[in-house]
Amino acid sequence: MIRLGYVGAGYMAQAAHLPNFTALPDCEVVALAELRPQLGERVAQRFGIPRLYRHHTELLADPDIDAVAVSAHFSHQAQVAEDALRAGKSVFMEKPIALNAARAERLLHAEQESGARLMVGYMKRYDAGWELAKRLVDEYRQTGAIGDLFFVRLRCHYHEWTRGDSSRLIDTGEPYPPADTETPDWLPPEYQEAFVNFTQLYCHHVNLLRWMLGEEAEWRVVAVDLDSDGMTGAVVLRIGDVCVVMETGAQRSMRWDEHLHLDFRRGWIRVDAPQLMVRNTSAQVEVCATDNGMEQRRLFPPDYWSWSYQREAQHFIECLRTGAPFRTPGRDAFKDIELIEAIYRHWLQGA
Repeated sequence: MIRLGYVGAGYMAQAAHLPNFTALPDCEVVALAELRPQLGERVAQRFGIPRLYRHHTELLADPDIDAVAVSAHFSHQAQVAEDALRAGKSVFMEKPIALNAARAERLLHAEQESGARLMVGYMKRYDAGWELAKRLVDEYRQTGAIGDLFFVRLRCHYHEWTRGDSSRLIDTGEPYPPADTETPDWLPPEYQEAFVNFTQLYCHHVNLLRWMLGEEAEWRVVAVDLDSDGMTGAVVLRIGDVCVVMETGAQRSMRWDEHLHLDFRRGWIRVDAPQLMVRNTSAQVEVCATDNGMEQRRLFPPDYWSWSYQREAQHFIECLRTGAPFRTPGRDAFKDIELIEAIYRHWLQGA
């Protein structure tokens, strides 16, 4: 049994992480820390959490806690995670790992010095459909069955990302305490908000692209064309020997518009992501192969009727119990922040 302390009682805690962690048979959520006292009290009561702390440092001093999960404001998370690691407690934290690479590197130092471990919540890597797509990409690249992979296009035109969520959220109206935003030192103040928005949304996609094409593959930024909002446009990357285009922006539409298309010389793989907070569904995978005639088919993973957030929580607890490595460790998430900083630098230099 892993005894978990949870920091934060906001949307992601209530809608995803606390329902999943409290439902796991080998996890017991024994404490909650929340800066807003009324919200903390009501959320602890709803999820049957016996101990409530006002501040995360009080929770970290609890000797009964084995590990900590964090979904605080993304300006607070890095400090909470660092404090937990230095207290010797392994950490699951929501993305992004930090809002600049130097801050993320401090977390890695804390992890190394303490011996505790850090996992970052990139839930797409735990989606059964994305897992299937990753296996197919690796297989086709190794065997050459449908030729070389030469072009990748990822599109995410986001809109109301909580649409479809059936959670009953507790909202006490208490204001969120002010947070200092730790953006890169080189970033002009007028671009700070845009950079934070770009980072907290598109770190998912930078991570996904690196995973699909090989986490250790070298990358470089070729071109960046963003509008004045710092969010809308296109990013051209070279990851390994593959040209990658990432389309970003906001758009109202009748469905969630997020997909990945991977072009091989004799076929392609397309993955359509589900609406983020819809439970018990996974990404849809479609394959076209033209080597021996034309074949186009939609594939279903064995665990199709599953929810990525639930599988992510299961992975964290199982790795703590067995000592197995995390699929999304902090050292990998650090590379995403490095790449996002490089994207923004490239854009600002050309603006």
